[in-house]
Amino acid sequence: MTNTLDLTVHDEPWREAAAIVDEGLGTSNEQAAPLHEVQPLQCFVRTPEGQVVGGAVGRTWGRCVELQQLWVQPERRGEGLGTRLIRAFEQRAIERGCRLAYLETFSFQAPALYRSLGYEVVATIEGYGDGIAKYLMTHALKAP
Repeated sequence: MTNTLDLTVHDEPWREAAAIVDEGLGTSNEQAAPLHEVQPLQCFVRTPEGQVVGGAVGRTWGRCVELQQLWVQPERRGEGLGTRLIRAFEQRAIERGCRLAYLETFSFQAPALYRSLGYEVVATIEGYGDGIAKYLMTHALKAP
C-alpha cells in the first residue's frame, strides 16, 4: 500500500500541510497525556506608561515549569530585570506546585545569567554555525 504514496520534501513552508501534522500530533498527544493540565505562565516588566521592556514566558505542567522565552529590551539590560523576571516566574511556579524548572538557551543568549541563578547544563547540542551550542538547563525549585 505504501507504494502508492508520494513523499515530498519542501524547503519553503507549506502551512496547510504543517497544520495537518500539528493537529494530528496534538490529537495523539491529548490521547496519551493530560495536556489539559498545561498552564501558561508569563511575567512582564513595564514602564509607568505600560510599555513592556522585558518578559518571561513559559508554562507549567505537574511539578515542572518550562521557561520558553526571556527577553529584556537591550537598553535596559544590566539593570537586574532578567533576574527579577526569572525569580518571579519561578515563585509563581512554586505556588503552582512545581519543583523543577528547565529551559533551552543558545550559547550566545543568557547561559551565564541562568548559571548565576542556579541552573545547570544537563545536555549540550553542538554543531550550529560559528561554534554555537544549545544548552538544556535545569534548576531545582524549593517550596517555602
